[in-house]
Amino acid sequence: MRITLVALILSPIVLWSSISHADDGQTSLRMDMVEQVIANIVRTQHETRVSTLDPAIVAAMQDIPRHEFVPEELRPFAYFDIPLTVGYEQNTSQPYLIALMTQLAGVDKNDRVFETGTGSGYHAAILSRLAARVISVEVVKPLADSAARRLKKMGYTNIEVRHADGFYGWKERGPFDAMIIKEAVPQIPATLINQLKPGGRLIAPVGFPDRGQMLTVIEKHDDGTIKSTPLILAKFSPLQGGERI
Repeated sequence: MRITLVALILSPIVLWSSISHADDGQTSLRMDMVEQVIANIVRTQHETRVSTLDPAIVAAMQDIPRHEFVPEELRPFAYFDIPLTVGYEQNTSQPYLIALMTQLAGVDKNDRVFETGTGSGYHAAILSRLAARVISVEVVKPLADSAARRLKKMGYTNIEVRHADGFYGWKERGPFDAMIIKEAVPQIPATLINQLKPGGRLIAPVGFPDRGQMLTVIEKHDDGTIKSTPLILAKFSPLQGGERI
């Protein structure tokens, strides 16, 4: 996903100094970021139908060091509620969107969760605190490789990262209780719908990249029928990958 960074009226040196000397488990900056995420959840509740976050999501975002998932030069901005580039024209998503999509997916501790767009691995780390298994696909090989190394080094043992085209899911690891697609698709690919368990939820920005998308909840009922609920306007870059047949 491409982003545009704006100037922030703060001293990166002072800010990063406070991060470096803080307790990595519960920094005040991370707590402030989560408070901003919660405020944004409340602000958009009439559109998203989400007014509160699962306490497990809040705890994960309070604990996981986002600054470890962004380039060194951007670490001063790690605890702002904004997307940050991770290279190769990709980014780690805005924490608000990560929280919202995770909440909408209804992730449970026994779930097997699929995500496209591993990026640096931050969202996968959040999901790993909530689910039994996280299956993550990244089309940019250097990002997939670095995310896998980072997550392993940080001790996330229930995440599996694959360099592949997320359009096709990961059939061998499915079916999935929840699926989170973090790139724009004009419609949900059948390849992904087919890997969603009955009773499961798929979250994706649906629409054309040049027109904006609607963040949409796809529910698969026990009888295999699909319910689609568009919620809020979003702007994502297109799902990358090979030729679509």
